[in-house]
Amino acid sequence: MAIERISSYTLGDMTLVFERETDFNRVGFYLIPAALQDKTVCDQKFYRINSLAQLKLVGDMYPNCYGHGQTMHNCESANLMEYDSQEIADTEFGQEIHTYFKDKRGYTLENVITYYWGEDSFEMKNIFSNNSSEKVTLEMLSSFEMGNISPFLEGIGTDALLVHRLRSKWSHEGRLVTEKVEDLQLEPSWSNWSVGVERFGQRGSMPVMKYFPFVSVEDSRNHVLWGVQLAHEASWQMEVYRQDDGLHISGGLADREFGHWMKDVSAGESFETPKAILTVCEGDIDYLCHRLVSAGRKFVNAGPECEQDLPIVFNEYCTTWGCPSDENISGILEAIQGKGFDYFVIDCGWFKEDGVPWDISMGDYNVSSSLFPEGLQKTVDKIRENGLKPGIWFEIDNVGSAAKAYQEEEHLLKRDGHVLSTYSRRFWDMNDSWVQNYLGEKVIGTLKKYGFEYMKMDYNDTIGIGCDGKESLGEGLRSNMEASVDFVRRVKKEVPGIILENCASGGHKLEPLMMSICSMASFSDAHETEEIPIVAANLHRAILPRQSQIWAVIRKTDSLKRIGYSIANTMLGRMCLSGDVTELTDDQWDVINRGIAFYREVASIIKDGRTYHQSPAIVSDRYPEGYQVITRVKEDGEALVLIHCFHGELPPQIEIDLPEECGQNIRSVYSYDAPTVTFFRNNANERGKLVYRPTENMNAVAVHLYK
Repeated sequence: MAIERISSYTLGDMTLVFERETDFNRVGFYLIPAALQDKTVCDQKFYRINSLAQLKLVGDMYPNCYGHGQTMHNCESANLMEYDSQEIADTEFGQEIHTYFKDKRGYTLENVITYYWGEDSFEMKNIFSNNSSEKVTLEMLSSFEMGNISPFLEGIGTDALLVHRLRSKWSHEGRLVTEKVEDLQLEPSWSNWSVGVERFGQRGSMPVMKYFPFVSVEDSRNHVLWGVQLAHEASWQMEVYRQDDGLHISGGLADREFGHWMKDVSAGESFETPKAILTVCEGDIDYLCHRLVSAGRKFVNAGPECEQDLPIVFNEYCTTWGCPSDENISGILEAIQGKGFDYFVIDCGWFKEDGVPWDISMGDYNVSSSLFPEGLQKTVDKIRENGLKPGIWFEIDNVGSAAKAYQEEEHLLKRDGHVLSTYSRRFWDMNDSWVQNYLGEKVIGTLKKYGFEYMKMDYNDTIGIGCDGKESLGEGLRSNMEASVDFVRRVKKEVPGIILENCASGGHKLEPLMMSICSMASFSDAHETEEIPIVAANLHRAILPRQSQIWAVIRKTDSLKRIGYSIANTMLGRMCLSGDVTELTDDQWDVINRGIAFYREVASIIKDGRTYHQSPAIVSDRYPEGYQVITRVKEDGEALVLIHCFHGELPPQIEIDLPEECGQNIRSVYSYDAPTVTFFRNNANERGKLVYRPTENMNAVAVHLYK
């Protein structure tokens, strides 16, 4: 087995090295920080090239080495795709690298890498083309494959490689889990023959359920990390794969084994995978995640102009609990007038019939004459007269069991010939032209009729493994969700400048594709819980904080300390208030008003900073003990430090070693009281430590620093 380098390219501070296994004409690549090009020890490792062209065609042999059933990686289809050529081209926005493979039977694969000038990551996708005379069926096609991890470790690198994943469940999104490759049984066998695979992902239409579409591998000895995110709305998978000294990561669409997916490609047709976002860096997991999520900046920077200063949202859901009306909205508007809010969102229930809960009646979307006796326009006009942009809630794709639309079975998704139903919902067939026309009237028509400038898009159930209508259940799901995303694009086209909020039971759609289309997202359905700052901080690793809308639900029974805690939470992202605002005292409003003013002061740091997690690990999200410190710093040294104290015994003082670029002067401090926050230095030439002396559990303080 001979390996030769065929090319290398430097994109920003990353170098891609393409290698060929000459015996099989198989080409793959590895990725390293450009500054470490002379530090690799590849000649002291035994590793095989895994092709960039990872695919499986029905009828071809499945992988050997005990891989069959746990992976389709390196099957016959991949091995028959021989390297053909490669080219690099400049584009208007950056560079593209195209690597071409061909199968003598008439199939080709094009691997496309897209790099945008100035970014810390790049995109990758694969395009399969059938140039034969007969239809062929795919049962696996990956978006990416990255190999030879780590080229800085001799041999297998015992006790040096870590796998990072972000786990997720309802109201507990984004928990970082780190495991050694040894604990995942990803050491090679004595023969370097049998394969080890950790395949994971999710099945259904909620792409952030159980796991985020993310994985990272860390060489902890050399402090180098590799990472990837997938931009995809349906079932997906990631694989960490090993057969020898080189570790590999690959992923994309969930395959036939994992996601019930097969795709027919007729003669002359092509099929393109979802995009993956890849990066490598020296540093830690937080820096790697910062590089990945920063790929989304180009999209939000090109979004509505009004979004660029991170406006504040008032959402009435936790005030009315799904029963908004002209009467209660009028009272809310009077209470919040002049308080600094920018958007007012009418949440779910505006359509419900008397005596029918909102959560089983979505789909018909007729304005309730009981809740809005003089029509919805009057209420929308009041919102606008108070200087706020009006918003409204839709659950576009799903139909509640009490809605008349629930009986439109011809236009609903089916599985095994039966309407696909859960206990409270069914799902529109988004590929049905009747459905597209219906939603165009009900959703886009409503937005236009009343002049709504903001839409919250909720999604409160999952299709599961898939649906009828295509050659496989998984392809039915993929195609339906592609049509769903296209409908959102249609909304943006037909209602120019609209602000879109991405919500799916809170945070079940926090993946790069939807985040590239929307201005922001509901971070979670954690409305009033103590763990809000933990979940909000976790999500800095998955989405841009400027897109992470965080609830501060204020109750009339809340102490001033509790209000300060809730308001401080929102400074981990976008501020969104709700609750008993018509019944608060002047003292309670004082804590809120000071928090709003502080948020405005630090909004640019939330928007453009880099996050450092600087606290001990929290064992329990639900019943947290200890404290959390999150520091976010801009390039000019302006910084925001957020300290949350939870339950249990607290230290007499919390000392924070700030990042090197962080300013060492206190501009202002926010808390419900007057906290003791100072800098401590042993001498004038030493960098100081920020010191906070906690006095109470369940309290929070925010500190604005500058150089």
